[in-house]
Amino acid sequence: MAIINKALIDYPFLADMYLDAYFPEHLVDKGKAILEDLCETIERKKPQSLDDLYELTHAATEEFNELAGEFEEEDSEIETAARDAIGADFVTIAEAYGFDADPEELIAPRDW
Repeated sequence: MAIINKALIDYPFLADMYLDAYFPEHLVDKGKAILEDLCETIERKKPQSLDDLYELTHAATEEFNELAGEFEEEDSEIETAARDAIGADFVTIAEAYGFDADPEELIAPRDW
């Protein structure tokens, strides 16, 4: 399945992380895939409430929690710049699907 939301089809997920050599590109690719999968899940499940959306974003956040270990294994980490990039993309996704979500709640289970 491909993203069908016109605002997100060509959206440059994690753009700032791609520009920073501190973040291994193949791991940023994995983060981008998590966000693209989130979009596809939202389109498939069509959440009707913020709680429904948060359930989906929390699952994606847990995937980033797992990915954080891979960054650490490569002498990198999901630190301030990465947190900002990831968090901003979660907000962009929520807004693109018509939700006015709390940015912190979108990624509430994060441990990075």
